[in-house]
Amino acid sequence: MRSLKEYPDVLKVEDVKGYLGIGKEQAYNLVNSGVFHTVRAGRRILIYKKVFENWLQGQN
Repeated sequence: MRSLKEYPDVLKVEDVKGYLGIGKEQAYNLVNSGVFHTVRAGRRILIYKKVFENWLQGQN
């Protein structure tokens, strides 16, 4: 498994999928669930790595 440090500062859904080792549908369900802030740029869903990391650590 890649370290989160190896990922770019702005993650895509595919990055979340790969890091957590989950399926595509699960990754989209997670990022659309509202548990952490996401940004939409056209059809792309982007997540700041720091926001994702805080969520993993149980911080808001």
